[in-house]
Amino acid sequence: MKKLRSAFFLIVLASASSITIAQQSPAPRLIGVDDLFDFREAHDPQISPDGQFVAYTLSANSLKDDKSETRIYMVPAAGGDAVALTAEGNSSEHPRWSPDGKFLAFLSERNEGKTQVYLLNRLGGEAQKLTDTIQDVDDFVWAPDSKRLVLILRDPSPEELEAAASKGKEDAADKPAAPKKPKAKSPWVIDRLQFKEDTVGYLDRRRTHLYVFDVAAKATTQVTSGDYDDDDPAWSPDGKFLAFSSNRSKPDPDATYNWDIWVVAADNTDKGANLTQVTTAPGEDRSPTWSPDGKWIAYSMQFDPKLFQYSTKHIAIAPSTGGEAKVLTKSLDRMATTPRFSPDGKGVYFIADDDGTLQLCLVNLADGKITRPVSGHVMLDGYSVAKDGMVAASLSTMDRPFEIFSASGGKLTQLSHANDAWLAKFKLSAGEYLSFKSKDGTVVHGYMYKPVDYVPGKKYPTLLRPHGGPVWAYYAEFQDLGQLLAANGYVVLLPNPRGSTGYGEGFSKAIFADWGNKDFQDDMAFVDYAIAEGIADPDKLGVGGWSYGGISTDFIITQTKRFKAAISGAGAADYSSMWGHDQYQRDYVTELGYPWEHRATWEHVAYFSKIKDVTTPTMFVGGNIDWNVPILGGEQMYQSLKALGRETLLVVYPDEYHGFKTPSHIKDLHERYLAWYAHYVKADGSPARPPEPPEKPVEAKPVKAGN
Repeated sequence: MKKLRSAFFLIVLASASSITIAQQSPAPRLIGVDDLFDFREAHDPQISPDGQFVAYTLSANSLKDDKSETRIYMVPAAGGDAVALTAEGNSSEHPRWSPDGKFLAFLSERNEGKTQVYLLNRLGGEAQKLTDTIQDVDDFVWAPDSKRLVLILRDPSPEELEAAASKGKEDAADKPAAPKKPKAKSPWVIDRLQFKEDTVGYLDRRRTHLYVFDVAAKATTQVTSGDYDDDDPAWSPDGKFLAFSSNRSKPDPDATYNWDIWVVAADNTDKGANLTQVTTAPGEDRSPTWSPDGKWIAYSMQFDPKLFQYSTKHIAIAPSTGGEAKVLTKSLDRMATTPRFSPDGKGVYFIADDDGTLQLCLVNLADGKITRPVSGHVMLDGYSVAKDGMVAASLSTMDRPFEIFSASGGKLTQLSHANDAWLAKFKLSAGEYLSFKSKDGTVVHGYMYKPVDYVPGKKYPTLLRPHGGPVWAYYAEFQDLGQLLAANGYVVLLPNPRGSTGYGEGFSKAIFADWGNKDFQDDMAFVDYAIAEGIADPDKLGVGGWSYGGISTDFIITQTKRFKAAISGAGAADYSSMWGHDQYQRDYVTELGYPWEHRATWEHVAYFSKIKDVTTPTMFVGGNIDWNVPILGGEQMYQSLKALGRETLLVVYPDEYHGFKTPSHIKDLHERYLAWYAHYVKADGSPARPPEPPEKPVEAKPVKAGN
């Protein structure tokens, strides 16, 4: 095990002056596939209680080690050099300061063990393991007295209980236990309505609950229980109570979206038998946060659970003892999340999804006025507020990966500089945020990346990239794949069609139970716009996306022959076959109804019946353990096109969920993107497949008749 570096006193050493040797910097060049594994992303900023430092995480993918790793860094809030607080080789995340400022706690999995809470003393020294639970610690929050934590733990599995018992016997005997023969895996016995989840697999009755952990005694007390998942814990300012969110609807939480805010006494010994229900609305009430005086709880909520993800999220406050709630952002009509009270208790901060950006807003409780401490064309995905009102935020822009910034008095100051040297090496596409009209006159927006050496008046091969979701959007963030494609001579179109967030609930719900209609028109309108502007070559068009972007790709190629090539990542076109196979049973019923009762609705959104019309050479890709959009969808499309004699390919990546984690797989996927598009869109004579890597993904072969 590698040791952690000594912590806080290293700031002095890191800030010391050094000798600079003048060197001639090489001229910036085009970005390549391998270069995408050299930039890093800074997230989760946490300001120290005295406001002097900001702790944050820095994540990177390593092709050499074929894994991703996250380390914790710290930088002076006034600016200066950053210092690493955790060593290489041990991924660490979720840094949180103790309220007294003496410690920094974080989560880490070490020595092939469970994820536990570790503690760094501000006076220096190595991190010490604080918790030793038999299961992973999913999350934790410091109590105001700095003497306790609340932990989120999932009920232990039989295997975890058995391992703990064996360890106890081993410790009692003071000798290692005799090696055991590996046992056959037990079957999954399932009796839940919601029985699958990506990255987890089959679900049983083990649930997540809250536990209060005494730091000095290292003793843990369970404070919630039951056949429910408890999440989002928040301590009351006096440390006597815990607010949390939980779906405890009857008769079955798996059938509804009804999360509510609850309060439990932190010192209770009845495992939460007596709770106070703070909210009662039928939608999702999540992310509770207490006012400084303890009288109010702010949270995110939705008005219409029947719209589920299409429904706008708002910020509301309710008395902490329960009572009538007040919605603070009703007039905004934008997704509002991640609420936190201002230090003076006079306002509530939140993140707003607005017009292709994520910005930090502050609503004044007295008059309802909303201001924007961090605005502009940015993507903000995390923030922390100091007692004096200074904000630390993780921000990305179109030309810069996520870094940590401070915001005070309307001024943004970059604190972390993890990517300065990396960015200086490359010529990048500036990117543009554009608006255009769809077929029915609706104004739509999207991002365009032109080739790095773009020449006005010249037409370029163009790739349409529909986004995932469908309720999501492209934002003003650094798009590494967009930059790679632009470096290879493509115009890249990233539309935010109807269904996207950031443009109001009406815009979002326009595709409810009507996929592939208005969003298809909007996607095509962006292509038409690029052609009309003399930018896109109409004879060299390609399309491809991931998740709902893959689903969009599948219905696009069934409706038009305009594209020379397509790549469908984690897509699907026959949704009735996904019923009971993926994780979306609740969403299907809410939006489409039961497939045996509403066949016409299911067939309306499915384009599998038009598969015979597809002539576009299409590659289907995905992970073999993806339960979000299973590879089944790609397999069905591939099998059908192969049977029809079309140009097609299926690439299945082993041990990958919906979001790929293995750097070598991501590299392989990007190389396949470039090869497929170069062969079919550019028609440059290059092979449609890159050279096979030493350890190649499994490529499905066509099934022969009679087998």
